[in-house]
Amino acid sequence: MKQEVGVDSVELVVGEGAGRIRTSGASGPNIFELTIASSGARIDASSLQCVDAAEVAVCLVRGEVRGEVLGEVLVRRSGAWTRAQVPYVASGAYMALHDVNKDAVADVVAVQRVCQAGVDCSRWFAQVFSPAGGGGELGCTPVVRAPESLPGWPTVTPDPSDLRQCGPTPS
Repeated sequence: MKQEVGVDSVELVVGEGAGRIRTSGASGPNIFELTIASSGARIDASSLQCVDAAEVAVCLVRGEVRGEVLGEVLVRRSGAWTRAQVPYVASGAYMALHDVNKDAVADVVAVQRVCQAGVDCSRWFAQVFSPAGGGGELGCTPVVRAPESLPGWPTVTPDPSDLRQCGPTPS
């Protein structure tokens, strides 16, 4: 899978238990190993999502493993691609990019379950991270009874005013 990101091309190259992200274009050629692939994450054609912006471009690669979604992020600043914090984890099987804090840089939105894996769960929240800030947490939404109750479902798009400091169990 390949996506054009401004003047660069970002390509996802996967094999059995291994994967790479290859960038080319104005930033020059780069190859990054996918740590989530070696963790057993299933990578497919829908695994790559890129969002271009004037100052900072962000690409997320995500894959499912044992009911969770693992993700890793590449960030292009000043024409150079670098890897952000690795890995991101979504226990609620949803992870995507969305500019939550309106700073013109895509943030990572991860849906989390407040229950252990394998049990019926009626407590869910969205956790937001900023790759622009080195992968730091922007906050969490209040807990809801079903993922469909999260803002914007099925494309989870919390408003910055919805976010609170994350804790062991956000409320």
